[in-house]
Amino acid sequence: MWKRTKRISLSGRLCCFPRDPLANIDNWSESVDNVLTCKTGQSAFGEFLQSEHSEENILFWLACEEYKKIKNVPEMISSANRIYTEFVQTEAPKQINIDCGTRENITKNMSQPTLTSFDSAQKLIYCLMARDCYPRFLKSEVYQAILRKTDCR
Repeated sequence: MWKRTKRISLSGRLCCFPRDPLANIDNWSESVDNVLTCKTGQSAFGEFLQSEHSEENILFWLACEEYKKIKNVPEMISSANRIYTEFVQTEAPKQINIDCGTRENITKNMSQPTLTSFDSAQKLIYCLMARDCYPRFLKSEVYQAILRKTDCR
């Protein structure tokens, strides 16, 4: 999923980021929104979440963001089914950690999905990332290595 266009060595291992790996990094420490609205931030945060075996969170969040942009019903139904199968249903390959009530509500509504079908789950995952993952990301080697790189510019 992560766009792999330029390789950069961070702490002795190769990491992949889009063309300008340092875009908007000064704003990343201000909020998780600044990380999530920046392609490079998404890549770095995704790499961090992958290292914690929780990349399903950002993948689901990004899938929901794309889903909300869909304009036609057949594409919406197809995309809703893909998101549900990949992230929401019990035993999904990238099952997100949401409460059973939210999972059941989404399951009930899958016969007639709407652009808001995943909103409650997306909010839960956003809160999880903001409260739990994001503070650890700011302390992570992934983020610290990028900060060191910007200090050298």
